[in-house]
Amino acid sequence: MSEDIAVTHGAWTPEGETPPPAQKVSEDAIISVLKTVFDPEIPIDIYELGLIYAVEIEDDGKVKVEMTLTTPSCPSAQELPAQVEESVRLVPGVTDVTVEVVWDPPWDQGRMSEDAKLAMNMY
Repeated sequence: MSEDIAVTHGAWTPEGETPPPAQKVSEDAIISVLKTVFDPEIPIDIYELGLIYAVEIEDDGKVKVEMTLTTPSCPSAQELPAQVEESVRLVPGVTDVTVEVVWDPPWDQGRMSEDAKLAMNMY
């Protein structure tokens, strides 16, 4: 006697049963990987630097990151968004990533975390 088996999202489930939900993506997991991306000219990660404006996570694992750069003429303008996308894709449960570079509001040093300001001796 054999049981019909269906494959859904890489998991085996008996025919007719609902597959388990996809792993929920947490904001903390996204922030953790964003903290591994550093501005090459400043020894501070882009999250603490205040370059991340928003992280939106949909139930289906799609993630949208709104970020900015320190200046529109930033030499890392191509490199940093690509690094953000690559890093976020590594988070379990992420199904797609969109990184949007925005310029409004413009970045200023007031967006930096207290730790970042301390690291740059800005007190």
